[in-house]
This record gives sequence, structure tokens and C-alpha cells, in this order.
Amino acid sequence: MTIHIGANPGEIAETVLMPGDPMRAKWAAETFLTDPVCVNRVRGMLGYTGTWNGHRVTIHGSGMGMPSLSIYANELIRDFGAKTLIRIGSTGGMQDHIRLRDIVLAMTASSLSTPSKGLFGDLNFAPCADYGLLAAAERSARARGIVPHVGGIYSTDSFYDERPDLTAQMTRHGVLAVEMEAAELYTVAARHGARALAVLTVSDHLSSGAALTSDDRERSFTDMVEIALSAAFA
Repeated sequence: MTIHIGANPGEIAETVLMPGDPMRAKWAAETFLTDPVCVNRVRGMLGYTGTWNGHRVTIHGSGMGMPSLSIYANELIRDFGAKTLIRIGSTGGMQDHIRLRDIVLAMTASSLSTPSKGLFGDLNFAPCADYGLLAAAERSARARGIVPHVGGIYSTDSFYDERPDLTAQMTRHGVLAVEMEAAELYTVAARHGARALAVLTVSDHLSSGAALTSDDRERSFTDMVEIALSAAFA
């Protein structure tokens, strides 16, 4: 048990899927896990542990943004022994060839700042995914007839964009999509020797303004969760 996670020793699996929304953690656990048990309710941040194809899995919310994600990722790894953390969440497409419901596998995650930035001084640390997880996720997607977008994304501190100049430069440099957590997840995992990956579903698009409804988002996230689970145990 920690300040933010009320689970008892042994109740968190070594493999943890991390959606931002705690209610999405509940939905994913009830949809994909066998015999899921709620192991955390502290501050409304739900976490569930069950099995998938015989493998123990925890699905635990991270909250919105890198500061919140950093708290949960640190405690899951440091205090509960998590070794594989996969973010499952929504993302905003930035390239014209990316469509709603597409899957993005984040190879790298650029940012203006993360909660870990102060550790590096003048160094611009480059957060990246675990290659084994990334390759397994791509294989899993293709086996399902899905061609994922694999490349760099942007993790932002602010949901409401007030830097159109920055967006234009990122688009120019091939950044695939924007979200709010992956850069810190990759940094925390690297620091503690854990594996990390972000498997993302495109829920809206920055240039076209297209967006999924709340109901459409839930139905579209099935592929993302199945790809993440398959990659974790490949």
C-alpha cells in the first residue's frame, strides 16, 4: 500500500495496462480480463487485477497528464514490482494520412517538459519505447489486419493548444500524434529498468477537426487493448 495506491502486496501484476481514465480501466478490466478484482480505489483512481489467457494483468488508471502518470508509474514499479507498463489511450492525429480509429505505436515521445526534466540538467533526454514491446505490438496489429502508424509522438502539458507555431513545426517534422502521458512513462520506465510502450487510438484530428463521440471512442478502443495485451506476453 502506498500514498496513492491502496493495493496489498501481491495484488498488482508485473504487467500493467494504464489508461488515463479510471472508468476506462474498469471497462477494460471487465471486458478483457477473467475474474477481475478491484485492488485500488484511492482518490477514485481505479485499478483491477485479473488474468488474460492465463497471464496475470493489472489495468490501472493513470489520470490525465504527465504529473499524475508519474505518480502512479513510480509507485507501481518501485513499490509493487511492475515490470511492463503499457499506456492505452486516445491521441490526436497530426498528419494528413492518419484517420480516426487508427492505431499509433509511439516509438518516441517529444515534449517541452516532463516531471523528470529536472533530473537531466542541460541534457535533452530522448524518451523511447521498449523495442521488444514495440515490435510485438506491430506484429500483433498486423495479425489483426491493422496497419499501425509507428513513429514519434508529442506529449503535451496542456490539453488546449495555444502554440499553433509549435504544432506546425511538429507536423513538418513528421510527428504522428499528440497526447499527454507517454514521454514521462518512458522516462520513468527507463530510470527503473522497466519496459514501456504507448498503444494509442486516434480519437480526433488537429487539422481536420474530426472527432469520435464518447460512445464511438469506447467501441474503437477494443483493438488497442487487444494489441497491448498480446504485445505484453509475446
